[in-house]
Amino acid sequence: MGHGRLKYLLDSVILIDHFNGIASATTFVSDHAAACALSVITRAEVLTGFSKESEPLALAVLNAFPTLPLTTEIADSAARLRRIQRWKLPDAIQAAFAKHHDLTLVTRNTRDFQDGDEVAVLVPYRL
Repeated sequence: MGHGRLKYLLDSVILIDHFNGIASATTFVSDHAAACALSVITRAEVLTGFSKESEPLALAVLNAFPTLPLTTEIADSAARLRRIQRWKLPDAIQAAFAKHHDLTLVTRNTRDFQDGDEVAVLVPYRL
C-alpha cells in the first residue's frame, strides 16, 4: 500500500537528532524530505519534547511531512509484531506502519531493528 513517491518512514530519533543539531540527521532529512513520511507515533513523540513556546517550530517541521494515521489494520499488525519480536509498543507500531505502507524505516535504533527482520530498515548515520 505504497504512497507514490514516499519511500521512508522517519523514526522519532531522526527528527529528535535534527532538532538537537545533529548535522547527519539534518542532512538526511533535507536530502530526502520529499520521500519521507511520519507516523502519528513519531509526531507525538517529537512534540512531547517541546515546550508550549517552542512547539510552533516543531509543528512547522512536522507539518512538512505527510502524517500517516493509525488504522485498525496497523494496530493489529503491531500487536502481532510485539508478540513475536517482543518490541515495545511504539517500536512495534512504527514497524507496522512501515510494513503496511511499504516504506523503509529510517532509524538509529539498531538495538530493536535490523534490516530484513520484519521491515526494511535504514540507519543513515551513527553517533
